[in-house]
Amino acid sequence: MLRQVLHRGLRTCFSRLGHFIASHPVFFASAPVLISILLGASFSRYQVEESVEHLLAPQHSLAKIERNLVNSLFPVNRSKHRLYSDLQTPGRYGRVIVTSFQKANMLDQHHTDLILKLHAAVTRIQVPRPGFNYTFAHICILNNDKTCIVDDIVHVLEELKNARATNRTNFAITYPITHLKDGRAVYNGHQLGGVTVHSKDRVKSAEAVQLTYYLQSINSLNDMVAERWESSFCDTVRLFQKSNSKVKMYPYTSSSLREDFQKTSRVSERYLVTSLILVVTMAILCCSMQDCVRSKPWLGLLGLVTISLATLTAAGIINLTGGKYNSTFLGVPFIMLGHGLYGTFEMLSSWRKTREDQHVKERTAAVYADSMLSFSLTTAMYLVTFGIGASPFTNIEAARIFCCNSCIAIFFNYLYVLSFYGSSLVFTGYIENNYQHSIFCRKVPKPEVLQEKPAWYRFLLTARFSEDTTDAEEANTSESHLLVCFLKRYYCDWITNTYVKPFVVLFYLIYISFALMGYLQVSEGSDLSNIVATATQTIDYTTAQQKHFSNYSPVIGFYIYESIEYWNTSVQEDLLEYTKGFVRISWFESYLNYLRKLNVSTGLPKKNFTDMLRNSFLKAPQFSHFQEDIIFSKKYNDEVDVVASRMFLVAKTMETNREELYDLLETLRRLSVTSKVKFIVFNPSFVYMDRYASSLGAPLHNSCISALFLLFFSAFLVADSLINVWITLTVVSVEFGVIGFMTLWKVELDCISVLCLIYGINYTIDNCAPLLSTFVLGKDFTRTKWVKNALEVHGVAILQSYLCYIVGLIPLAAVPSNLTCTLFRCLFLIAFVTFFHCFAILPVILTFLPPSKKKRKEKKNPENREEIECVEMVDIDSTRVVDQITTV
Repeated sequence: MLRQVLHRGLRTCFSRLGHFIASHPVFFASAPVLISILLGASFSRYQVEESVEHLLAPQHSLAKIERNLVNSLFPVNRSKHRLYSDLQTPGRYGRVIVTSFQKANMLDQHHTDLILKLHAAVTRIQVPRPGFNYTFAHICILNNDKTCIVDDIVHVLEELKNARATNRTNFAITYPITHLKDGRAVYNGHQLGGVTVHSKDRVKSAEAVQLTYYLQSINSLNDMVAERWESSFCDTVRLFQKSNSKVKMYPYTSSSLREDFQKTSRVSERYLVTSLILVVTMAILCCSMQDCVRSKPWLGLLGLVTISLATLTAAGIINLTGGKYNSTFLGVPFIMLGHGLYGTFEMLSSWRKTREDQHVKERTAAVYADSMLSFSLTTAMYLVTFGIGASPFTNIEAARIFCCNSCIAIFFNYLYVLSFYGSSLVFTGYIENNYQHSIFCRKVPKPEVLQEKPAWYRFLLTARFSEDTTDAEEANTSESHLLVCFLKRYYCDWITNTYVKPFVVLFYLIYISFALMGYLQVSEGSDLSNIVATATQTIDYTTAQQKHFSNYSPVIGFYIYESIEYWNTSVQEDLLEYTKGFVRISWFESYLNYLRKLNVSTGLPKKNFTDMLRNSFLKAPQFSHFQEDIIFSKKYNDEVDVVASRMFLVAKTMETNREELYDLLETLRRLSVTSKVKFIVFNPSFVYMDRYASSLGAPLHNSCISALFLLFFSAFLVADSLINVWITLTVVSVEFGVIGFMTLWKVELDCISVLCLIYGINYTIDNCAPLLSTFVLGKDFTRTKWVKNALEVHGVAILQSYLCYIVGLIPLAAVPSNLTCTLFRCLFLIAFVTFFHCFAILPVILTFLPPSKKKRKEKKNPENREEIECVEMVDIDSTRVVDQITTV
């Protein structure tokens, strides 16, 4: 009883609100426009987020703490020779992969000379500045002798060229570790790709070679010069490619990921304009009728204007509060489109059910009472789910900002639908009551006057006058709309046909089966190439790298941050055991090998160990670069101790993928907790992967919980709690299907897809809640009758918003970007699966599942039979029913 009282009270409040807005339409139409202009004007000076790590890496992660510890122990300026590892931060750099179209050997004489010519061209790049031209020599990382440190593969190729020039045959390149003429052992697993080896790891051929050039960025001027050098580097590589068409080169810089991420917004512009044109056209068509008076094409356009004003207002607020734009914001207009269009079409559908002989204010009040309660509840659901996503509980900044922007836009969309669109409905209502043309706003002449006009004139001014129609015809004027006619006369009877139901149930079982198959194959996508535009440096470089350089994992730093007994045999065995299975590039293993060559026991006393380490080992030319990997400290009596050291590990892999690297990270992390030696492992890519799975699922998980709680508590607000039970089951079915088919469509669970799944919860409630509410609250008639009635009342608005939404999504599929590809596939699946449930699954399942309906039990006398016949002739939801019955 309390629910019904509360329900009627809310309807009364919305009715009075509608009457008040209809009394002041000019104010409520102009206020949203002025607010949007004032707030949206600031968006003309919007800022773009430059840091991809800030957006996509988990904000709170162990990897960032480990990076700070590594930076404190081994700063970049004492790590000059470790270029292949990217150290603890990539900094500024330029990379290029050189390969051949015909899988030629890149180590033959021709290609070796070609690569060295490319290297010479790169080192001659100049960056002009006022009064000075910077070259690679001015901004490179310097060696102890003040010369530029270059990639070790360059030294290998130079030695190979000299060996050929002097006809030396004893020079051999081994893989993945080779030795230079100065005795240094260098790792080339990431410099040589597609390697074929002879016995004893001697390289026979290599299909690809990768060169890396690291730059200094110690101050703002240096960083600016380095950024321009990176741009010139890409141009130089492209020019070199044009003059050497038989090889293929893939340049990449530290700025490539950021630029390609932002490129999505630029390449999407014309497709978004096409999408807007299609949506406007479809919205106008959906609101049009043959009756030129009752047609509402302007309302279709004004509905989109309402959504645009809300989106502009939200963008202005985000910009004024210091927010920065990023390419993930491209999804916000489509979220607004799905929610806003359904609300406006539902209001228009309610308007067409009101009595035409009522005043516009009364009709508007009836519209608000009929449609605003469900629209308010679904808006509250959007605000709660996206509000949780915008909270500090969300660990990925891109997801948090997206949810925050969506929350603000949805809130203002709700206000603008109440005010701006409601006022627009009032204005068009006065046009209709005055029998003016819905487009040209001129008075429509009487039928007798039209008979004297040409056929085309009569076609444009076709209208039905109330004085020329009977009451029954006037009650069904909305049936002249094509979609209303289709649902009432054909679809409702077909979908509830006894012979159709088994096929729908069978189709649903097939749907569940395929969804389960995809659900069991869900994979997490932390690959950063999934969020950039296609046909870009990032995609081309990443593809080439995975093709040619997937034999070994990225170099992982193994950092020991305590003083341990390196001279102790048991400690040495522990360290070798911890790094078992890895290719070790470390001072420690080289030191042990050095001792073995000298026939010295590895179990030395501490003093002998430190003396030999400092005086013999590190002073040898082939081991001098290991000084960067050891930190000494002096104690009393000139005693020296190793307080920290590092090693570099590379794992042999079949394929370099994120899952394998993530498993490797977790394995080493668990080992660091249980081992006797205190150590950490780090690679810059760990910042993106660390806690990525939990950070990624947190917004969806929290939103689902919040949605369930809201559904539970709203059960006390709605007239029947069974409505919430059906809504919950429908949302679960839709989300399960979307996740399954999303996986089968090769969409991974990444930041974009998770945001779409949060939206999918709300989109399903938006479309299914009114249908279920009408069905559950229906009394006296059969289930089939109430299913038909629910489709007739709400099906048109669902169908109209679905058509507009789909035509708006279609251009998104053509955008050359992985981000928009993911966005299109997820949103399309959400819309399609929800439509399938609204128009097929629910209409069939509700005909034989609770709640039960009581059939009318009337005495069989002539009067009652006549009354029932009249009820069947008229729509049971029509306000004319009571009048019709009383006249019988």
